Amino acid sequence: MKKSAKVAIPLVLVIVLVAWHAFRPKQTQVNRQASNALPAAAAQPAPDNFVNIPAGHFLMGSPSNEKGRYDDEGPVHDVAIAAFALSKYDVTRGEFAAFVKETGYDAGDSCYTFETNDWESHNGRSWRDPAFRQTDRDPVVCVNRNDIHAYAEWLGRKTGHRYRLPTEAEWEYAARAGTTSARFWGDNPDQACAYANVADRTARQQIADAKTWEIHNCSDGFAYTSPVGSFKPNAFGLYDMLGDVWQWTDDCYHKNYIGAPKDGSAWTTGTCELYACRGGAWLIEPENVRSASRVRDYPMSRFSSLGFRLVRIN
Repeated sequence: MKKSAKVAIPLVLVIVLVAWHAFRPKQTQVNRQASNALPAAAAQPAPDNFVNIPAGHFLMGSPSNEKGRYDDEGPVHDVAIAAFALSKYDVTRGEFAAFVKETGYDAGDSCYTFETNDWESHNGRSWRDPAFRQTDRDPVVCVNRNDIHAYAEWLGRKTGHRYRLPTEAEWEYAARAGTTSARFWGDNPDQACAYANVADRTARQQIADAKTWEIHNCSDGFAYTSPVGSFKPNAFGLYDMLGDVWQWTDDCYHKNYIGAPKDGSAWTTGTCELYACRGGAWLIEPENVRSASRVRDYPMSRFSSLGFRLVRIN
């Protein structure tokens, strides 16, 4: 994923969440001890795992005076959103494992991980082993857009519904849940640990290189990913919209919002070499854990800090 020098990350090709403003993690991924054992996730999200998001208008992007904002978060513009159903949680490792077990799908054997004080592609790393331990209720990581589309098609066959990634406008509208502050809980990043898994004191205590990180001044209890739903939801009842893992959207990345759709649809014009990702992650600093913050990545990239959630179409 790419973002500015705010996230020590290579531009995906060899960089990922790096370039403009994508990540800025400064850490080594040392195996974390497994979190409390939780029951394995169901083979597919239950019907009540989708939240009906009401139609409405909102101002997308960040104002020029928002702390930590980047130029690609503007200009602020009004967007009309039709009602849609978004998964309450990120897709979990257990849910993805059920898909792989049933279909034999090959989700690759290399992933960008932060093990040597930098983001590098490592053979042998994947959603099965992202360089830290996970429970089946943790969000799946190390998945690219092809993996997601294959999962969504399988899920559709299982449930009779159709699924897709949220558009970037849908994602921000859902993340804000009617708020205009930098984060759905307010503007103070140090209140994050009640609502999100982010770079924090816990990371500094458990990850060797985290002593140099810029962190949220709080403790969320997790150095790496956390089981979905571990923190307070936003006003729409959505969990982990900020923190835990970055989330793929359905939009091609553009350097600003000039010419962006105003109806909430995906922006798919242009070269579309990069796609927009949202939300921040377990190793991300305060300026990038905001409702308007954006990063970008190549569609075939897999990262240990990047996952997804889905929209149910029908």
